[in-house]
Amino acid sequence: MSGNSPLLSRIDRELVASMKARTAARTSALRMARSALQYREIDKRAPLEDADVLQVLGTLVKQRREAAEQFRAGNRPELAEKEEAELAVLREFLPAALSEQELRNLVAEVVRQVGAQGLSDLGKVMGVLMPAVRGRADGRAVNDAVRAALGAGR
Repeated sequence: MSGNSPLLSRIDRELVASMKARTAARTSALRMARSALQYREIDKRAPLEDADVLQVLGTLVKQRREAAEQFRAGNRPELAEKEEAELAVLREFLPAALSEQELRNLVAEVVRQVGAQGLSDLGKVMGVLMPAVRGRADGRAVNDAVRAALGAGR
């Protein structure tokens, strides 16, 4: 797979290193990520950029987090631990997560920027905010922060 993404190249290097080191769990997680990235590139019909890679990795992280929660709720801790191990590997490739305060500050800035008045402007704020926080904040947390900011603004 060719591409313009330094992040994709890093994942490839890490996969090769993991295979050489014979770290089965890490290799499995990286192969799964690589597979998802190849599917995305085929869908896109163009080489992936870092933004595309972050989007795919963000989706995989969310899936792993939700699967781990489901396995814990279903009293399957061994499966939850496997998902959490994959989650840890995937997070290595994402930018540092925003703190709650950083997210609130960013939300306040975007609300001012777009002139949002209330919850009816939720979509407008989310449309500007989500590309800015991609890979650095969970969509649910962003939505909650925006709702809190817009609800307080009424």
